[in-house]
Amino acid sequence: MAKKEVTAILKLQAPGGKATPGPPIGPALGQHGVNIGQFVQQFNAQTGSLNGMPVGVVISIYADRSFTFEIKSPPAAVLLKDAAKLEKGSGLAGKETVGSVTQDQVREIAERKLADLNATTVDAAARIVAGTARSMGIEVLD
Repeated sequence: MAKKEVTAILKLQAPGGKATPGPPIGPALGQHGVNIGQFVQQFNAQTGSLNGMPVGVVISIYADRSFTFEIKSPPAAVLLKDAAKLEKGSGLAGKETVGSVTQDQVREIAERKLADLNATTVDAAARIVAGTARSMGIEVLD
């Protein structure tokens, strides 16, 4: 089988299991002639367990208007807010702490995100996640 020609690669964020054909998905896929309803149905089927948590998706669109997509893990900031049970991070990171997470929670998030981070070990990934926590005003406890 010959390789299909890729005409576009899109990177989007959508709520897991609750994507709709509206913005940002509809306009992004519509301009490339992709069947939006088919994408939304397949995406929601694969991300149903995430229950509305935003996830990244990389969509490869081919010349015959077919597509494939790869689902990434949720952003570290979303996972940290969830772990610390917060609505949002601090507006004054470094001066004001709004919550805390344990080192074990940071490591768990790092293991979940390892494939999507620029790190080869879980320890390096944990340092990246801990840095994100600090920049959000979340204290990392030992």
